[in-house]
Amino acid sequence: MSTQKIKVWDLPTRLFHWLLAALVLGAVVTGQVGGNAIFVHGKLGLAIVGLLVFRLVWGVAGSTYARFSQFVPGPDAIKAYLQGRWQGLGHNPLGALSVLALLALLLFQVVSGLFANDDIAFRGPLMDLVGKDLSDTLSGLHKGAFPLILALVLVHVGAIVFYARVKKDNLVKPMLTGWKELPAAQPAVPATAHAQGGGLVAFIVALALAALAVWGASGAWIAPPPPPPASAPATPSW
Repeated sequence: MSTQKIKVWDLPTRLFHWLLAALVLGAVVTGQVGGNAIFVHGKLGLAIVGLLVFRLVWGVAGSTYARFSQFVPGPDAIKAYLQGRWQGLGHNPLGALSVLALLALLLFQVVSGLFANDDIAFRGPLMDLVGKDLSDTLSGLHKGAFPLILALVLVHVGAIVFYARVKKDNLVKPMLTGWKELPAAQPAVPATAHAQGGGLVAFIVALALAALAVWGASGAWIAPPPPPPASAPATPSW
């Protein structure tokens, strides 16, 4: 069957998606391994901070289907989708809710990790800003959120499999190529339906803000504590 193609996902959105998947997987593995791997876990967390800030900016300045204003669903869109009446490109309403929930949970996870500690060797780069008691609380929340993240990831993967096998809609390929294939029997897609916007200037701004966020999250701007006072030489006893 012949098809028509429409540009849906821009390159920065696709890179964000696959980099986030790889970094989250790495963070899960290193977090479960523990030991010296926890320091790699912390570095991966900083990288995820940068990616999430980039995506938040790109959700405002990116191309059509990457913008939150385009895919954040309202009650009418959700109802139409559940009744089988929704028609659109990009994320469907339930998929959009899943994406937003995962982004929010990952944002909480990395922020709490910045202040966390493991009572052994690891100290989050911003731990000194909150003190040990609050750091311990945030450490517990950081660990407790892991099953929720795992559940959302499994729902995400399950939805992809469901769409591929039941609805015969490959959601992975457009996230690799950027193009979504539609049956030729559908009305022709107008040129204005292709993803637009999200140019070089927007990309540079998003990248710069992401880099600034990583620098801030690293704690590099926090002045080191003063060295302990030198002890006075012992007075001879004779």
